[in-house]
Parts: sequence; C-alpha cells; structure tokens
Amino acid sequence: MKATAFLPFLVVVTAAASLSAADVDVSKLPAASTKTGLSFDKDIKPIFDKSCIKCHGAEKQKGKLRLDTLEATLKGGENGESVVKGNSAKSTLVHTIARLDPDAAMPPDGKGDPLSKEQIGIVRAWIDQGAK
Repeated sequence: MKATAFLPFLVVVTAAASLSAADVDVSKLPAASTKTGLSFDKDIKPIFDKSCIKCHGAEKQKGKLRLDTLEATLKGGENGESVVKGNSAKSTLVHTIARLDPDAAMPPDGKGDPLSKEQIGIVRAWIDQGAK
C-alpha cells in the first residue's frame, strides 16, 4: 500500500486535533472587564500567583507553560501560544481558565480554586488591550 493512502486519514486527524480551541462556546465567557491600563505585573500576576503558579511557575511547568512572567506567558507552552494579543475570545488561556472545556479546565478539579468571573474578565481585558 502506498504511503499516500494514509494522507486522507492524516488530514482528518490533524483537522480534529486543531479544532479543540475552535470548538469551545465563547458565548459562555464572562465579559471582559471595563478596567483600562491593565498590566501583567500589577493586575495579572497576582491572579496567576494565587491559582496558577504552583503548576505553571519557575519550579514546575506543566505542559511547558509558565505564567510567572510576561515573557513566559506570551511564549506559551507545548501546545503553542496561549494568548492572542487583542483577542481574548481566541486565547486558549482564557478558554482554560474560564473552564469552557471540562477536559482542559484550569486549575483542574481539586488542584485549586477556579478563577472568578471578575478575575477572568480582568485577564480578558488585559489580553484585549494588547497583553502588556
């Protein structure tokens, strides 16, 4: 059998794997905060320090994702970039902290308190304002 016979299968598998972020219902996202002038160090890092750094900090990086610095947060992890500057609704970081997909919800059940709607709204606004 020629290797090209497997090509349709690979296309289907690749397409299915890339649909995960697009498959979430972004209409269920909490609204972005109306706060302006948000910064990583002042507004976002304290949220991440409380709920995310235990598994995504300097000492441990599950999924090769670090959220303890702006540079690391913007770099993303093993699944690529998690922040789409200017578009929080397309940012997988927002999808996971908003727990839109139970299989990818962060923090996972039993590993910390989920972020509040207000906290998610602040993260959304920060990303929408350019993730500075």
